[in-house]
Amino acid sequence: MEVRQLWTGLVIMSSTSKVMSASEAIKRFVSKGDCISFGGFTVNRNPMALVHEVLRQKIDNLHAVMHSGSQALDLLIGGGLIDLVEIAYGANGRFASTCVRFRKAVEQGSISVEDYTNYQITLRFMAGAMGVPYLPTYSGLGSDIVNKWGIDEGKRNSRKSLPEKKLIVSKDPFTNEAPLVLVPAVSPDVTLLHVHQASEEGIARIKGLTFADIEQARASKHVILSCEELVPSEELRQEPWHNCFPHTLVDAIVHQPFGSHPTACYLCYDYDAIHLNEYKELAMHDEQFSEYLETHVFGVSNFNEYLELIGKGRLDDIRASPDLGYRQRRNSA
Repeated sequence: MEVRQLWTGLVIMSSTSKVMSASEAIKRFVSKGDCISFGGFTVNRNPMALVHEVLRQKIDNLHAVMHSGSQALDLLIGGGLIDLVEIAYGANGRFASTCVRFRKAVEQGSISVEDYTNYQITLRFMAGAMGVPYLPTYSGLGSDIVNKWGIDEGKRNSRKSLPEKKLIVSKDPFTNEAPLVLVPAVSPDVTLLHVHQASEEGIARIKGLTFADIEQARASKHVILSCEELVPSEELRQEPWHNCFPHTLVDAIVHQPFGSHPTACYLCYDYDAIHLNEYKELAMHDEQFSEYLETHVFGVSNFNEYLELIGKGRLDDIRASPDLGYRQRRNSA
């Protein structure tokens, strides 16, 4: 319940809380066949608590769009829930130059993939956020990104969330000279993000790099946020220039400390190198990957139980140094 006093002296009371469990948020706002987007960048701020719930609810036939996917993407592809990806890069940094289950799915032909540059993907989100059909860029000219398509026009017509064309190369209409790449807007059905702070009504703040999270959220029909810390709206309004999302943009808030594990959340905790190295080895083998999912996702009822499996000692070890913003290395991990 929120209480506000207006300049007229009137006091209004309204129930504006958007806080709910991950299970409820995913059930309400994610559906079979959705176009889905994930925030973060490689092993930074993946919305893992939310992705675990998508897996538990077995919401499949998903169309994923992202610039630099990582652990969130790999789990959903490995779990057989994604069959179409538009992406610039899919890797777990130095732990996997290409995400293991993503690579296997591409090699086996079980998913369709369309390749863009990072900048092109960000422009596609920006166009969706602006409500325009496309944006122009020079990015990709002179490369096979322009020439090679992963999805033909015939298949595009069978998927509503796909643009009719990957992109169009056209001359500048004002000068009729230098060619431009026109990239189509994308408007995901839902975007999943992990942030540092959020209020019950949906004001949210990211500390550090925002990557393309803001553009993704503004382009999407629905936005679900998990957060490290749940704070009063009044606290976030004291320095509104640091806020990334207004309450009107957000549909659901899930309070979940360590909600990005095993990826990092700047100023809170670093990536879990031990877990990511172990995952890389397990993910290479179908049976061991299935056992990983059974233990870490399906064998627990929520993300807090998953974190209990990881162990307090490991979580304490990856906590960020307040001076550095990430874990101070004590070994080669």
